[in-house]
Amino acid sequence: METKRKALGRGLEQLFSNEVINFENFEKDIVQNSSKSDILEINLKDIRSNPYQPRKTFNETTLQELADSIKEHGIIEPIIVKKAIKGYELVAGERRTKAAKLAGLEKIPAIVKDFNDQEMMEIALLENIQREDLNPIDEASAYQKIIELGHMTQEEFAKKFGKSRSHVTNMLGLLSLPTTVKELVEKKEISMGHARALSKIESAEKIKELADKVVKENMSVRELEQEIQESNLPKKQQQDRFRESKSIRTTIYERLMREKVGTKVKINQKKIEIPYDSEKDLERILEILGIRIEGV
Repeated sequence: METKRKALGRGLEQLFSNEVINFENFEKDIVQNSSKSDILEINLKDIRSNPYQPRKTFNETTLQELADSIKEHGIIEPIIVKKAIKGYELVAGERRTKAAKLAGLEKIPAIVKDFNDQEMMEIALLENIQREDLNPIDEASAYQKIIELGHMTQEEFAKKFGKSRSHVTNMLGLLSLPTTVKELVEKKEISMGHARALSKIESAEKIKELADKVVKENMSVRELEQEIQESNLPKKQQQDRFRESKSIRTTIYERLMREKVGTKVKINQKKIEIPYDSEKDLERILEILGIRIEGV
């Protein structure tokens, strides 16, 4: 395990630290700490998408451009995968993999790492936020996921990823839009500016009505904002909803400790609580944890 962590560099640890995260450095660490023998040529048909991939849509034009580049220059940087029960699962490099298929390749260079599910989720989110051109809805979903995973406030997230607090708040606000309006954002039929203005309105029906009007009348963001102001529509109350949420990592730790000691464990506010029923039960738990008091 220690060897694996050393090879991975500091990227994963940074996700839950107070440092600004940089995906480029993280992936660079993996490549630099991998020998030539670690880079394998894997059949594309044996690779499945990362189940935690936040991106729902891919730009076909840019994918084709990347495919054309691959045809001319080949794959410059290997993708990262983990061994699955059958074949491999992508950890990083979804666009390169899709473009390689478009280019007609049968194999792709890949570095195989033994990531667990938690690590796969963290890396996929990190890559998409910092490297890929996500549409606003997918990006907002990735923001929310990392906030929940890291048990962060919006302010803490903003500082870690070099974003302004208002930008993070505005992005997360998009997730409250009606589904039909989010689809308009994904299709680029309404802009991020339009979506941001609409997300502040309380009434879902009014949001859909105004979104349709933006599309039909080709309204500018300024025109939309003016109509909202003149209509005096009730606004939503902005809240930082994630401070009290428990991260997935903490939940996993609780489950692992519960399996270890055989009793329900709670991890909260930087404390670990292990309840016991009796003195004998306490002795049992201490013995499992390798704690013994001589002479007692």
